[in-house]
Amino acid sequence: MDEAETVIVGGGCVGVSLAYHLAKAGQKNVVLLEKSELTAGSTWHAAGLTTYYHPGINVKNIHYYSLNLYKQLEAETGQQVGLHTCGSLRLASTAARMDEFKYQMQRQGWNKAEQYLMDTDEVQKVHPLLNMDKVLGGLFNPGDGHIDPYSMTMALAVGARKYGAKLLQGTPVTAMTPRDDGRWEVDTHKGTITADRVVNATGFWGREVAKLVGLDLPLIPVHHQYMVTSTIPEVKALKTEVPVIRDLDGSYYLRQERDGLLLGPYEAADKMQLCEDWYLKQVPPGFGKELFDADLDRLQWHIEQAMEMVPVLAKGNIQSVISGPITYTPDLLPMVGPYQGLKNYWCAVGFGYGIIHAGGVGKFMSDWILKGEPPYDLIELDANRYGNWADKDYTFAKARESYGMNNAVGYPKEERFAGRPTKRQSGVYEKLLAQGAHMGFHSGWEVPHWFATKKTKATYLPSFRRTNWFKPVGKEVEMVMKKAGVIDLTSFGKIEVTGPDSRRFMDHICANVVPKEGHTNISHMLTPRGRVYAELTVTNLGDSKFFCVTGSGSEYHDLRWMEEQQAAGDYDVTLTNVTEDWGVLGLAGPKSREILQKLTETNLDDSQFPFLHARNMTVGDTSVLGIRISYTGELGWELYMRSEDISKVYDALFEVGARSGLGNFGTLAMGSMRMEKGFRAWGSDMNMDTNPLEAGLGFFVKHKKEANFIGKEAIKKLKIKGLERTLVFLNVKAKDVDPEGNESIWHNDLVVGNTTSGGYGYTTQKSIAYAYVPPHLAEPGTEVYVELLGKKRKARVQKAPPLLIEPARNKNKINLS
Repeated sequence: MDEAETVIVGGGCVGVSLAYHLAKAGQKNVVLLEKSELTAGSTWHAAGLTTYYHPGINVKNIHYYSLNLYKQLEAETGQQVGLHTCGSLRLASTAARMDEFKYQMQRQGWNKAEQYLMDTDEVQKVHPLLNMDKVLGGLFNPGDGHIDPYSMTMALAVGARKYGAKLLQGTPVTAMTPRDDGRWEVDTHKGTITADRVVNATGFWGREVAKLVGLDLPLIPVHHQYMVTSTIPEVKALKTEVPVIRDLDGSYYLRQERDGLLLGPYEAADKMQLCEDWYLKQVPPGFGKELFDADLDRLQWHIEQAMEMVPVLAKGNIQSVISGPITYTPDLLPMVGPYQGLKNYWCAVGFGYGIIHAGGVGKFMSDWILKGEPPYDLIELDANRYGNWADKDYTFAKARESYGMNNAVGYPKEERFAGRPTKRQSGVYEKLLAQGAHMGFHSGWEVPHWFATKKTKATYLPSFRRTNWFKPVGKEVEMVMKKAGVIDLTSFGKIEVTGPDSRRFMDHICANVVPKEGHTNISHMLTPRGRVYAELTVTNLGDSKFFCVTGSGSEYHDLRWMEEQQAAGDYDVTLTNVTEDWGVLGLAGPKSREILQKLTETNLDDSQFPFLHARNMTVGDTSVLGIRISYTGELGWELYMRSEDISKVYDALFEVGARSGLGNFGTLAMGSMRMEKGFRAWGSDMNMDTNPLEAGLGFFVKHKKEANFIGKEAIKKLKIKGLERTLVFLNVKAKDVDPEGNESIWHNDLVVGNTTSGGYGYTTQKSIAYAYVPPHLAEPGTEVYVELLGKKRKARVQKAPPLLIEPARNKNKINLS
């Protein structure tokens, strides 16, 4: 065979699942190439756990699809899969863990699969072998269990062949070469295949296969061990299989394996073992179904913990120990989707939990390939979320941390600190630290979340309730609302669009009108289905040049989409990622004009520098692009300068602004102010799961503009069809805990929607949230309930967000003071 629509490289469970789904969906020419035999990598020795549970939201869609596929796979293919749906039980031994379970339950109501919070009596009933002295409660997923990975993959292979896919074993890939027409030449010792697209699904070979096309992916295999015992009389005597348990504080899972038990620990970061040589040199050429030598010393603490929790474990002899490689990314999530900068090159690598992800990821990628857009939002798995800042040291440090914290308590606004900072440091990073900044991590950047006061240290104290940053953030909001504040926004993604077709191109990819020269607007890139793929701040710099700004986590995500649309329409434009070339400072507050005016000859009055306008200007002695915009909703500017100049501008602002009360503020304060002003946030209030009409973004979608922008026809149909839900602003009655997004909304004892973002509104002094509800519940004054830490808190739908943005207040002559 010398032609294919899709060539999948790698015959583990993920690659075979993709072949199955593409072929079943009707793609006629799907070829999978496996260097040895199917399942020869990490798949065959996996413990095979299956779970509906995931601490995130949309990854649950992957799990849900996978398990439901596996349930019907045997009937479809005739191949047994060995699926056990015995349920799984997460155990809590601390108050913090119980809070975590309540936190997860508040996000569960609007999701598909069953999940229950159990008290100790209920826990003991479903798992009678537990020592209840250590248990405070449990989180139970009745549909969970485990599956035989080899049989499952073979069933998918049977299905793939049944629908027409070709699975070629003993066919290693030796080279992959991109062609000028966007297709690929894939070389094997059996010949060359020309493919419309290629997919790297090669497991622990993923990094080496990526090197064939010049990529250096942050992937590293780790040694994962589990042990199986001999027959244990008490286990053999059980009438029904007990649930898989996850003793999170003991950091292990334990399930029944025939008449014995299977124990799989996750060692601490200082004890676990990375395959460093595989990263630094190469995977041993013949490695396939081999295993590593067992190291029981690393497991001893976990075994002791398990024996305390399930005492009968001590009665079993260790029958076998499996130690094999599983591949980690720095954050433990796989890299899924097309890779920016390489046309028609796709990734499906980095699966630490490949068995439960395989079915859902195969479906997700198949839909994306066949329909040209993702079926739903999964940016947390985006193949391009890492850049060249994710080097060896970072990858090693984060993989250790992620493995060692596999079962750590998952807090809201969680921060992890290994591998930081990377080389992506703003020019004011050290100065911000010296002034008490507590930093968050955004796409490689250190970003100020909040600043310590004299009474509060800049320490990380995670909590499910209001914690040490709560009052300092309030001080920052008060400062910006009454005086002025500076925030480092260098982490913004920045893309230049230049060339003869730049205006026509922007008109096609953006739903808003193209701004005039010297003007800025907010515009959304929609998909053909009318979903919100991205939000951009677009500035027309003249001479066929546009400056597009996006969020720090969206840089490559948005650039890739723009590149795809440029190629599809053959537009004569050049797209340049200038993210690291430009430093950015946000200056906001009622005194921001008088402060900035002292440093520039550019007239900053409303009449000369109106809202949503841009000017090239000099601040001090530095050339700056100033844009009259602020995500705080207050009078303000975003100042863009060469990265090496940001420190000078920062110092100059404070030199002239100190007497006016100028200070630093962080993203937590900015988030509170943006919510009170009605600004939506991409990734929460709107994303690939939403359309702009239900998100309240209709103002930004110019249906009547002449250009046939992407999504235009879909939006027309949505307007005719009407909305099934709409985004509303809620005031929530809560004292010690605030919504943050993804909480369940209740009405008449039924879940009717979900929050998208939330927090505390410091100006209005209320707990606030945005939420999607059915239109009949969107009437102002409607009472609903937001579930927070096990309690349903009363909330009321508001007519509009409580505060107008500064330009609107000026127009209406409203003075907040």
